[in-house]
Amino acid sequence: MFIHTETTPNPATLKFLPGKPVLPEGTLDIRDIKSAARSPLAQALFDIEGVTGVFYGTDFVTVTKSDNTDWQGLKPAVLGTIMEHFTSGAPLLAPNKTSDGAETDEFFSADDIEIVDTIKDLIETRVRPAVAADGGDITFKGFRDGTVYLAMKGSCQGCPSSTATLKHGIQNLLQHFIPEVRAVEQI
Repeated sequence: MFIHTETTPNPATLKFLPGKPVLPEGTLDIRDIKSAARSPLAQALFDIEGVTGVFYGTDFVTVTKSDNTDWQGLKPAVLGTIMEHFTSGAPLLAPNKTSDGAETDEFFSADDIEIVDTIKDLIETRVRPAVAADGGDITFKGFRDGTVYLAMKGSCQGCPSSTATLKHGIQNLLQHFIPEVRAVEQI
């Protein structure tokens, strides 16, 4: 098995592509050892000293390291753990566990449903594919008083360039198509 590795705009994360489907739908962002109980692979990755986050997409695993850990020493252990998991045939998620791909806890006025539908469509078709290419994900959380609220996951969470992505990329895109959008904020 060959696992392709890609850098991301966030120097604390690497994207690992095992050449097999990872998560059939949605995404799963695991930020601590307690949450890792959802996934045998995440548990094994968190057992590696220096791993602070695991994110699953449809065909990739993004791993986040601590600031005081070097990728040169960490990468071989992460690669070995991912390879061992996928060659073993073990499930990605523990029984009765699901990904967090479903949109929950959204907030917006019923009067804004057409605007929200357009925002979600633009995020789904134009933003998420680009963000996934960098090992992350972005989801709609809300729309209130002209402000769009988004959640960033995976390599996008904590990335030094995420503010620029939000303000110069996503905000400009949404404002171009939806005049009611005045700002974009990260939750």
